[in-house]
Amino acid sequence: MNRIQRLTPILKSFVEKGPAGCALTVVRRGEVLYQDSFGYADLEKKKEISTDTIYRIYSMTKVITCTAALMLYERGHYLLNDPLEEYLPEFKNPMVYRYNEFGDMTVSPAANPIRVKDLFTMSSGLTYGGIGTETERQTRVMMENAAATMNMRELSKQLAAIPLAFDPGTHWKYGTSHDVLAALIEVLSGQTFEEFLKQEIFGPLGMNDTSFRISDDKRDRLCVMYDSAEDGKLTVNDRMDTPFQPGCRYESGGGGLLSTTGDYSRFAQALARGGELDGVRLLSPKTIQLMRTNHLSQQQLKDFSWAHMNGYGYGLGVRVLMDPAAGGNNGTIGEFGWAGLAGSWTLIDPHEELSVVYMQQMLPSREPYFHPRLRAVIYGAL
Repeated sequence: MNRIQRLTPILKSFVEKGPAGCALTVVRRGEVLYQDSFGYADLEKKKEISTDTIYRIYSMTKVITCTAALMLYERGHYLLNDPLEEYLPEFKNPMVYRYNEFGDMTVSPAANPIRVKDLFTMSSGLTYGGIGTETERQTRVMMENAAATMNMRELSKQLAAIPLAFDPGTHWKYGTSHDVLAALIEVLSGQTFEEFLKQEIFGPLGMNDTSFRISDDKRDRLCVMYDSAEDGKLTVNDRMDTPFQPGCRYESGGGGLLSTTGDYSRFAQALARGGELDGVRLLSPKTIQLMRTNHLSQQQLKDFSWAHMNGYGYGLGVRVLMDPAAGGNNGTIGEFGWAGLAGSWTLIDPHEELSVVYMQQMLPSREPYFHPRLRAVIYGAL
C-alpha cells in the first residue's frame, strides 16, 4: 500500500467518533499526493462531503490576512516596527489595565505604543472576549454587537477604546489583533478588506469560492456545523452564522472567511512554493522566511503554552516549528500554518514544497487529537 493511503483509515476513524464529515488535500511540489473526503456535509439530508463543499474556516483566515498585510509591507506602505497610531490614529496613547498582588485593578498609560508587528504576533495587548480580565470582559460585550453592525474600521475604533491587557510587546495573547490588521489593510489600500483580497489573492489564484459571505446560489454547498456532545451525538449549530449572510458588513481578518479545500490548497501551495503559483506571485521567498521565523521572546513563548503546540513558536501570524523533539513531531523545522475554530487546519512546508488542507465543521473541534495524527502520517509517507 502507498504509505500516503494510510490517511484513509485515520480519516474514517475521525468520522466514526467525531465530525459528520471531513476532507483532506495533500499537495507536494505541484503533485496531488492525496485528496479524499468522508462522511456528510449534511447528516439530515444525507448529503456527502464533495470537492465543492464550502466550509467556515474561522482562524485559518488569519494566514490569508497576514499574507495580504505582508504584500503591502513588500510595497513599502509600512514597516513592521512602525507605531500603529501612524496609520490607525485611534490607537494613539493606549491605556492598560493593571493588577496588583491583591487583584486590585488600575488603569494607566501603556509603557510603549503598539507596533504594527505586535498585531501580527498577537503581542498587542488586544484580546478576544472572555471573563478572565477586564479587557476580555469589555471586548466580549463589544463583540456581541459587532457581527451584524460593524465594518472593520468601526471595529478597530471600538477595540482601541478598551484598555489593553498588558503593555504592547511584553506578552503573547490570542485575540483580535488580526481583525485590526484587516482595518490597517483597508487604510493602506483604500479598499474594503474583501475587495483587496479579491483583487490581490482570490482572483489571481482562481479562489472563486472564498469569501466573507455566502451567496444564495452557493448556500446549498455550505457544510452544516455541528456541536458534539460528550457521548458523540451531533446537533446542528447555526448560532454563529450571522456574519456570513448577505448584507453583513463584518469582514473579520481573524476568522471571517468561507472557503473550499481546493481554494485554500491553491493559496497554501503558493506559500509552500516560495510565494508563487502558476505565474501568480503573492510574496517573495525572503518575506515568507520572515513570516515563518519565530518572533516571540522567552516570556512570550511561555505565554504560547497550548499543549498541542509544544515545539512551536509563533511567527507573523502563524505557528512555526522550532523544536521537533519537544513536540514529538516528525515534521520539518520551519513548517508553519494555523487552524480554525471548527477543526479546519493547514500545514505549509516550503522545504518540501508541501501543503496540507484539512476541513471539518464541529465544536469542540478535537484539534489536539486530529491534527498531530494527520501530520505524523503525512510526514511518515514522504
